[in-house]
Parts: sequence; C-alpha cells; structure tokens
Amino acid sequence: MAKRATGSTRAPRIRVAIVDDHRLVLDGLSAKLAQPHHNIAMEAAETNWGALLEHPGFPFDVVVLDLHSNDNIPIGVKLRALGPTGTAAVVMSGHTDSASVEAALKAGALGFVPKTETADELISAIHAAASSRPHVTESIADRLATFGDAPDAGLGAQEFRALVLFAGGRTVREVGTAMGTTDETVKSYIKRGRRKFKRIGVDLGSRVLLRTHAVREGWIRPE
Repeated sequence: MAKRATGSTRAPRIRVAIVDDHRLVLDGLSAKLAQPHHNIAMEAAETNWGALLEHPGFPFDVVVLDLHSNDNIPIGVKLRALGPTGTAAVVMSGHTDSASVEAALKAGALGFVPKTETADELISAIHAAASSRPHVTESIADRLATFGDAPDAGLGAQEFRALVLFAGGRTVREVGTAMGTTDETVKSYIKRGRRKFKRIGVDLGSRVLLRTHAVREGWIRPE
C-alpha cells in the first residue's frame, strides 16, 4: 500500500512594520526580526508615521510603534487609526511610567515592550499580537496592578496636549500653532491643567516643575 504523503503545515509568516525615529534602531531590529526561524516577514521600517500609511504593503499584520516619536502625533491617534485596518499594534518605549503604558493599552495596543528589554521580548509580543493576544512584560504588569492607586488629575485631551507641548520647550504661540488655536486658549488649557494637578497635590506652577514632571511621567524625552 502506498504511503500517504506527509508535510508540515507551517503558519504563514507575520507581516510586520516598524516605525521609529532612529534608523539605527530600525536596521538592528529589522535584521533580528527577519531571521527565518522567527516566522516574521519584515516588510517596512519607517522613520515617520506618514511613510507607514503610504507604504504599498499597508495594512500589515502587526505594526511596532515608538511611544514618543518626533512627529507630535499622539500614540492614541495612531492606534485608533490602525484599528479599522485590522492591524495589531505593539508599542515600544524607553519610558515606562504607568500612565503612558495604560494610555497605550487603552487606546488599542496589544503589547508594550520597554526598550531595555531584548529583541526576543519584542518578538514574543509580535507573535502574541498577531494572534490577538495581549503581551506585557512582568515589570509592566506589576506597575499596571498598582496604577489604580495613583490619583487622576482628570485632564481633558487638549489640556494634556498643551501641557506636553509647553513642557517640551515650545512657546505659548508655538503650542497654539501646533494645536490650531489661539494664544489665549493655550494659556487657558495650561492654567486649567495646572489647577487640576494642584488639586491632587502635584505642583506644576513653574516651567521647571512642569518639565520635571513631564520627564518623570514619560510625556517627553529627557535631553
């Protein structure tokens, strides 16, 4: 009797794209992820969000995004844009404060990987995201478990954005230009935001205090 033909049914490779400001990071991760045994097809490595959206291969199975990029587009905006395309998202960052992690996960990221971790951790997160499973490191999970104990300032989206831009060194006028509003409106956002933080015992009354808090919370990068 003739033997029945046998063969492995290998899963199709995961189509992945990465967006990060730094070409060196992109080149290193692309080379690592593209190794055949990871079952990942590295299809795009872009330094800006617009190039990702314009890539002929978009949408991808999984997109890896840097939390704090220089394009000033909030991570939540990017994640919500990816949602309808069926693209799963993994966020990586050098800053891992609980507020930033929780905001990214609530906005739709399936994974969050600190840049202090190895590429193998990112690969695990990519495979989990491709299967619609969440993935965070043990240290991130521990922080999220205690996040609910921290007081919430209750900022509105515009108040938060104004504070972040102002903390990053922009003038009131430059913040207004970036937000498409007037100087007076920006001043109002900043004033209200500071007042809300003061209610929970956080003093952001000076530019130095605001910047220190913004760096500590991962809103902006330290210089």
